[in-house]
Amino acid sequence: MSRETRIIAIANQKGGVGKTTTAINLATALAAIGEKVLIVDLDPQGNASTGLGVDRKARAISSYDVLMQQASVMEAAVATAVPSLSLIPSTLDLLGVEMEIASASDRATRLRRAFTTGSLPFSYILIDCPPSLNLLTMNAMSAADSVLVPLQCEFFALEGLSQLLETVGQVRAALNPALTIQGIVLTMYDGRNNLATQVVEDVRSFMGDKVYKTVIPRNVRVSEAPSYGIPAILYDLKCAGSQAYLQLASEVIQRERLLRAA
Repeated sequence: MSRETRIIAIANQKGGVGKTTTAINLATALAAIGEKVLIVDLDPQGNASTGLGVDRKARAISSYDVLMQQASVMEAAVATAVPSLSLIPSTLDLLGVEMEIASASDRATRLRRAFTTGSLPFSYILIDCPPSLNLLTMNAMSAADSVLVPLQCEFFALEGLSQLLETVGQVRAALNPALTIQGIVLTMYDGRNNLATQVVEDVRSFMGDKVYKTVIPRNVRVSEAPSYGIPAILYDLKCAGSQAYLQLASEVIQRERLLRAA
């Protein structure tokens, strides 16, 4: 793997927070400005694979095969409809991974080993984690340089965030001392809802600069896009959600530049 490749795990143990939507649209925005990007779909539900239009029949080699050390990253990666964006698809086989590798000494570092075997032509690898803090998420965090956390603007947001930050701390202590929080992105924001505004204020006061300036609004066009198998940015570039993801990509790149310069 090239030293310039940056690996970002997109994680939150709660489902329905816009994790996969963020992975797909952030990856598309990065590819649109000339970065070579790979999404690794580590969620057995395979929503990132479906959202990028990769048919289940085209998933002969998947992230399961990479974790089971039966295929390399480049053997598993398939092209998507987005230029410069590749995907390692997911299949339901991932559901059995935990039991299959539970007793292996390298059970939490298999993905990291796959990334460090051979040269990879990507500037960014985004890992779409499952909505739970399990062995798949541990593999993602032990392989990643940083974690990006999508957080829905809802009542229990901070409670879930504390749990996730604790897990990041545990992974840092046991597996990956260099792991950092890339940032927290507030999703599904509805300005008409007083609670959503309160959550934004609470998260910003709790996490400070770790929270991106960009807030992703609730947006019908973004919700519709996956059913067409394309990212929202291709489905409707001008909608508020797509524009927000382009802004988020620009913030992510800015933070990466500062990290590299440090």
